[in-house]
Amino acid sequence: MQATLFCLKVGDLLSYSMSDSNTTDFSSPSTFILLGIPGLQAAHVWISIPFCVMYTVILLGNFTILFIVKTEQRLHEPMFYFLCMLAVTDLLLSTSTVPKMLSIFWFNSREIDFSLCLTQLYFIHCCITMESGIVVAMALDRYVAICDPLRHSTTLTNRFVAKIGLVVVLRGSILALPFPFLARQWPYCRTNIISHTYCEHIAVVKLACADIRISNYYGLSVAFLGTGLDVSFITVSYIQILRAIFSLPTKDARIKTFGTCGSHLCVILVFYIPGLFSFLTHRFGHNVPPHFHILMANMYILLPSMLNPIIYGVRTKQVRDRLIWHVTHIE
Repeated sequence: MQATLFCLKVGDLLSYSMSDSNTTDFSSPSTFILLGIPGLQAAHVWISIPFCVMYTVILLGNFTILFIVKTEQRLHEPMFYFLCMLAVTDLLLSTSTVPKMLSIFWFNSREIDFSLCLTQLYFIHCCITMESGIVVAMALDRYVAICDPLRHSTTLTNRFVAKIGLVVVLRGSILALPFPFLARQWPYCRTNIISHTYCEHIAVVKLACADIRISNYYGLSVAFLGTGLDVSFITVSYIQILRAIFSLPTKDARIKTFGTCGSHLCVILVFYIPGLFSFLTHRFGHNVPPHFHILMANMYILLPSMLNPIIYGVRTKQVRDRLIWHVTHIE
């Protein structure tokens, strides 16, 4: 009997020792390891090619938009001021993620400092919230321009546009601030390996060995109360816009007026659809393959930032004409 008890105690000690040796204390990790795209590590170099091309287009396209609006006096109006805000936000969002992403793909540089990871996390959520607010501001501009055109210049003055821009920046900065603070407070005792190409909030806090319901609830609150309200406002605005368009007397007038909203509608779809997919997959898409999920999460960062200047450059006559003028004069 004593021998049996002794063996059981020895077994308990060994199992405790083994479990302890397999658990590393990351309660205050100095670095995280970004795994990249799980299951596709062998193809990282090939995946980097379209990502690099997209980032190049983002830089060229958004800087071109900023340059054209700055140099063309006729474009100094609310819609193009909002477009410049969108361009700056897209540049910040992509630059905070893509360089590190490419270093993982090209140089296998997977380590990221814990504080730098939290900083990246903050900028991602701040920029996404700001971009959503700018899209709402653009919807407001289209609403006033179409539903109350006589008051457009007196309502959306430069002073009012500047106030909207300040509110958008403050809202994004404040709503994103709890994300890194919540992530920092959790103990990380399982692993410091993030199965992602950047430090996304849920991807980071899932590594914590604690009850992370506060982080989950706050993320859901920002999504539903922030982005949800934005989408609701845009929907109401465009219902009124469409009613105003269909009440116009001639078909040509309806087509021309709707054409002025075409670029903004494209931007709305490009921004919110990939975002909705990424949000739902993180929380409910347990059967979605990890590599597909991470690829879509990267598209959510890259695709809107790349397409926004292309959409406005192609569909907006003033921008397109000015761009052609610059190209022909360079030649």
